[in-house]
Amino acid sequence: MLPQHPYLLIKPSNNGYGVFANKNFSAGEVICEFHGQLYSRETLPQPYDSVEDHYVQIGANLYMGPSGEVDDFFNHSCDPNAGLKITATKAVLVAIKDISPGQEITWDYSTTMDEDDWEMNGNCGFKNCRGKIRDFKYLPPEIQQKYLTLDIVPEYIVRKYFPHLRNLGPNSNVHQSN
Repeated sequence: MLPQHPYLLIKPSNNGYGVFANKNFSAGEVICEFHGQLYSRETLPQPYDSVEDHYVQIGANLYMGPSGEVDDFFNHSCDPNAGLKITATKAVLVAIKDISPGQEITWDYSTTMDEDDWEMNGNCGFKNCRGKIRDFKYLPPEIQQKYLTLDIVPEYIVRKYFPHLRNLGPNSNVHQSN
Protein backbone atom coordinates (compact mmCIF):
# COMPACT_ATOMS: atom_id res chain seq x y z
CA MET A 1 0.00 0.00 0.00
CA LEU A 2 1.29 3.45 -0.92
CA PRO A 3 1.88 6.02 1.81
CA GLN A 4 -0.79 8.66 2.34
CA HIS A 5 -0.32 12.42 2.72
CA PRO A 6 -2.98 15.15 3.12
CA TYR A 7 -1.60 17.45 0.36
CA LEU A 8 0.27 15.02 -1.85
CA LEU A 9 -0.87 12.10 -3.97
CA ILE A 10 1.34 9.22 -5.12
CA LYS A 11 0.26 7.81 -8.46
CA PRO A 12 1.71 6.41 -11.70
CA SER A 13 3.82 8.85 -13.71
CA ASN A 14 6.15 8.68 -16.69
CA ASN A 15 8.82 7.26 -14.37
CA GLY A 16 7.07 4.65 -12.28
CA TYR A 17 5.30 6.38 -9.43
CA GLY A 18 5.48 10.10 -8.77
CA VAL A 19 4.15 12.63 -6.29
CA PHE A 20 1.42 15.02 -7.42
CA ALA A 21 0.08 18.14 -5.73
CA ASN A 22 -3.33 17.87 -4.11
CA LYS A 23 -3.39 21.63 -3.42
CA ASN A 24 -1.74 24.83 -4.64
CA PHE A 25 1.85 25.40 -3.50
CA SER A 26 3.36 28.86 -3.87
CA ALA A 27 7.02 29.33 -4.77
CA GLY A 28 8.99 29.19 -1.51
CA GLU A 29 6.39 27.09 0.31
CA VAL A 30 7.49 23.93 2.11
CA ILE A 31 6.09 20.83 0.43
CA CYS A 32 7.49 18.00 2.49
CA GLU A 33 10.29 17.13 4.91
CA PHE A 34 12.40 14.12 3.96
CA HIS A 35 12.97 11.44 6.60
CA GLY A 36 15.12 8.35 6.76
CA GLN A 37 18.05 6.74 8.49
CA LEU A 38 21.39 8.51 8.07
CA TYR A 39 24.35 6.73 6.47
CA SER A 40 27.95 7.58 5.70
CA ARG A 41 29.21 6.72 2.22
CA GLU A 42 31.01 3.72 3.71
CA THR A 43 27.82 2.33 5.27
CA LEU A 44 25.57 2.63 2.21
CA PRO A 45 24.16 -0.77 1.23
CA GLN A 46 26.07 -2.65 -1.45
CA PRO A 47 25.17 -3.48 -4.13
CA TYR A 48 23.29 -0.27 -4.68
CA ASP A 49 20.33 -0.17 -7.08
CA SER A 50 20.18 3.35 -8.53
CA VAL A 51 16.54 2.99 -9.57
CA GLU A 52 15.03 1.20 -6.61
CA ASP A 53 17.14 2.56 -3.75
CA HIS A 54 16.13 5.97 -2.48
CA TYR A 55 19.21 7.48 -0.86
CA VAL A 56 19.78 11.24 -0.98
CA GLN A 57 23.16 12.85 -0.38
CA ILE A 58 22.71 15.52 2.30
CA GLY A 59 26.34 16.11 3.28
CA ALA A 60 29.85 15.64 1.94
CA ASN A 61 29.83 12.12 3.42
CA LEU A 62 26.23 11.86 4.62
CA TYR A 63 23.19 10.25 3.04
CA MET A 64 19.56 9.93 4.03
CA GLY A 65 18.04 6.53 3.36
CA PRO A 66 14.51 5.64 2.32
CA SER A 67 11.71 6.39 4.75
CA GLY A 68 8.93 4.31 3.25
CA GLU A 69 6.92 7.53 3.08
CA VAL A 70 5.95 10.01 0.36
CA ASP A 71 9.47 11.50 0.17
CA ASP A 72 10.70 8.28 -1.49
CA PHE A 73 8.49 8.93 -4.55
CA PHE A 74 9.53 12.39 -5.80
CA ASN A 75 10.96 12.07 -9.31
CA HIS A 76 13.81 13.93 -10.97
CA SER A 77 13.32 16.60 -13.62
CA CYS A 78 15.80 18.77 -15.50
CA ASP A 79 13.08 21.47 -15.24
CA PRO A 80 11.95 20.97 -11.63
CA ASN A 81 9.23 22.83 -9.77
CA ALA A 82 10.76 22.08 -6.36
CA GLY A 83 14.17 21.91 -4.72
CA LEU A 84 15.70 20.37 -1.63
CA LYS A 85 16.95 22.70 1.10
CA ILE A 86 19.40 20.96 3.39
CA THR A 87 20.58 22.14 6.80
CA ALA A 88 22.75 19.75 8.83
CA THR A 89 20.70 16.53 8.89
CA LYS A 90 17.38 18.03 7.81
CA ALA A 91 16.15 18.02 4.19
CA VAL A 92 13.01 19.93 3.19
CA LEU A 93 11.47 20.05 -0.28
CA VAL A 94 10.27 23.54 -1.22
CA ALA A 95 8.43 24.83 -4.26
CA ILE A 96 10.65 26.89 -6.57
CA LYS A 97 7.70 27.66 -8.85
CA ASP A 98 3.99 27.88 -8.19
CA ILE A 99 2.50 24.38 -8.35
CA SER A 100 -1.14 23.65 -9.10
CA PRO A 101 -3.23 20.66 -8.02
CA GLY A 102 -2.61 17.72 -10.34
CA GLN A 103 0.95 18.75 -11.26
CA GLU A 104 3.72 16.27 -10.61
CA ILE A 105 6.23 17.64 -8.09
CA THR A 106 9.83 17.06 -9.15
CA TRP A 107 13.32 18.14 -8.10
CA ASP A 108 16.70 17.98 -9.82
CA TYR A 109 18.64 15.19 -8.12
CA SER A 110 21.91 16.74 -9.35
CA THR A 111 21.51 19.66 -6.93
CA THR A 112 22.61 17.53 -3.96
CA MET A 113 25.11 15.21 -5.63
CA ASP A 114 28.86 15.48 -5.16
CA GLU A 115 30.30 11.99 -5.11
CA ASP A 116 31.46 10.93 -8.61
CA ASP A 117 30.07 7.54 -7.76
CA TRP A 118 26.51 7.46 -9.07
CA GLU A 119 24.74 8.53 -12.21
CA MET A 120 21.50 7.59 -13.86
CA ASN A 121 20.03 7.96 -17.31
CA GLY A 122 17.47 10.75 -17.30
CA ASN A 123 14.00 10.38 -18.70
CA CYS A 124 12.20 13.46 -17.40
CA GLY A 125 10.58 14.35 -20.73
CA PHE A 126 11.71 17.99 -20.57
CA LYS A 127 12.62 19.27 -24.04
CA ASN A 128 16.10 20.18 -22.75
CA CYS A 129 16.59 16.97 -20.76
CA ARG A 130 20.30 16.52 -20.00
CA GLY A 131 20.01 12.75 -20.51
CA LYS A 132 22.13 11.93 -17.44
CA ILE A 133 21.65 12.68 -13.78
CA ARG A 134 25.12 13.40 -12.43
CA ASP A 135 26.95 15.47 -9.83
CA PHE A 136 26.23 19.19 -9.49
CA LYS A 137 29.67 20.08 -10.88
CA TYR A 138 28.65 18.68 -14.28
CA LEU A 139 25.61 20.95 -14.63
CA PRO A 140 25.95 23.76 -17.18
CA PRO A 141 27.13 26.98 -15.45
CA GLU A 142 23.85 28.81 -16.13
CA ILE A 143 21.87 26.03 -14.41
CA GLN A 144 24.29 26.01 -11.47
CA GLN A 145 23.79 29.77 -11.13
CA LYS A 146 20.00 29.41 -11.30
CA TYR A 147 20.04 26.82 -8.50
CA LEU A 148 22.45 28.89 -6.41
CA THR A 149 20.14 31.90 -6.72
CA LEU A 150 17.15 29.74 -5.72
CA ASP A 151 19.10 28.64 -2.61
CA ILE A 152 18.69 24.93 -3.35
CA VAL A 153 22.39 24.03 -3.47
CA PRO A 154 23.57 22.50 -0.19
CA GLU A 155 26.34 24.16 1.79
CA TYR A 156 28.78 21.25 1.28
CA ILE A 157 28.67 21.87 -2.49
CA VAL A 158 28.79 25.67 -2.22
CA ARG A 159 31.81 25.51 0.11
CA LYS A 160 33.67 23.18 -2.24
CA TYR A 161 32.97 24.80 -5.62
CA PHE A 162 31.98 28.38 -4.77
CA PRO A 163 33.92 29.36 -1.64
CA HIS A 164 33.71 33.04 -2.64
CA LEU A 165 29.90 33.06 -2.36
CA ARG A 166 27.89 33.84 0.77
CA ASN A 167 24.32 34.87 1.64
CA LEU A 168 22.79 32.70 -1.04
CA GLY A 169 19.08 32.71 -1.68
CA PRO A 170 16.39 34.46 -3.65
CA ASN A 171 16.50 37.50 -1.37
CA SER A 172 20.26 37.86 -1.46
CA ASN A 173 21.05 38.10 -5.19
CA VAL A 174 24.19 35.94 -4.67
CA HIS A 175 26.80 38.19 -3.10
CA GLN A 176 30.55 37.91 -3.38
CA SER A 177 32.34 37.70 -0.07
CA ASN A 178 34.87 40.42 0.75
